[in-house]
Amino acid sequence: MAQRRVKQTPAALGYRLPAEWEPHEATWIGWPHNRSDWPGKFAPIPWVYAEIVRRIAPGETVRILVNSKAHEEEARRILRRVGVELSRLEFFRIPTNRGWTRDFGPIFVKRDADHPLAPPYQGGERDPSRTATHKEAEPEVAIVDFAFNGWAKYPNWQKDNKVPALAARALGCRRFVAQAPVPVLDGTSQRPRAQARVPVPLVLEGGAIDGNGCGTLLSTEECLLDQEVQARNPGFTRRETEEALREYLGVKKVLWLGKGIAGDDTHGHVDDLCRFVDSRTVVLCQESNPSDANYRPLEENRERLQGMRLEDGSRLQVAPLPMPAPVFFDGQRLPASYANFYISNAAVLVPTFNDSNDRIALGTLAELFRDRAVIGIHAVDLVWGLGTLHCLTREQPVVRKAESRN
Repeated sequence: MAQRRVKQTPAALGYRLPAEWEPHEATWIGWPHNRSDWPGKFAPIPWVYAEIVRRIAPGETVRILVNSKAHEEEARRILRRVGVELSRLEFFRIPTNRGWTRDFGPIFVKRDADHPLAPPYQGGERDPSRTATHKEAEPEVAIVDFAFNGWAKYPNWQKDNKVPALAARALGCRRFVAQAPVPVLDGTSQRPRAQARVPVPLVLEGGAIDGNGCGTLLSTEECLLDQEVQARNPGFTRRETEEALREYLGVKKVLWLGKGIAGDDTHGHVDDLCRFVDSRTVVLCQESNPSDANYRPLEENRERLQGMRLEDGSRLQVAPLPMPAPVFFDGQRLPASYANFYISNAAVLVPTFNDSNDRIALGTLAELFRDRAVIGIHAVDLVWGLGTLHCLTREQPVVRKAESRN
């Protein structure tokens, strides 16, 4: 009997999306240069980036995207002045449109050497001829190259969209191009033609998802399922979106929240409102003022989470995280949120806003992350760019080699 062809998706080959708190080989950032992201307020931004790098570098390599030799020299000068050990840095001359590396940068998946790899066939059967001695079972990190289209809002994204491919080439690692078949529409009726489908790039930003490393993923309906405003993948259903996340990120279950926070120009990124802090626990932003625009959406998300379960059927634990008072600049509300923290090897970096709740947020996260320091980073200037710490960082995981059995 003829054997079925093995799917070559990351999940079928044993890869998964690791949790952010798992050990990193490196953190990627894109050195800032687009002054239009911080109109009239760009001057302090490189120094905020430098402080972030200074806090990350003691625990891991920091890989910095720069546009040119001059851009690299500028970054080195500032980083040297704040006391960063330059031997902890690696520079990649990969041009970008912006510095929000979380959303356009490489999404890394990993497969450890002791993963009991036997690639599943399309029916779920496993091939008994495949063992952990095969090349596929070697420890490996790969990049999933999702398309980026400027959050389906801004026109300047073409350089950003090329970053995952260029990063994979620079690292010499495997790259999976995320695609999905969509129906071909009849030119006259605009109805799907029977059985006619064509593969198209899948759009996904890193800030739209958050995972526990075990197969459960958080996202929002507003960001990934809305077909009217900033639609990332027009025509994709909930089922098709979940299937793509399963195939490319090794996801077993998606927990869908509703809406994001006020001021968020991404239309609902989950990393501004709800984040995993361990495999069974999330923090969820909570607004105490009933008249605030965030009060009702966050309460609705809390109600949703109460009935949700993880990939293994266990109940999700939810810890409240306060919101800062609303932050405005030039009459525009900004997406200030403590949930936009970044978990590095050396420390958890948390945006702060000169607010009375800064101390409460730092204390809450310190109780949840007892294995590393929790450090506040002043983000009042940074958030004028409509993002903070998590938005500008992207982790690259370490792969764990198999233990010797001798």
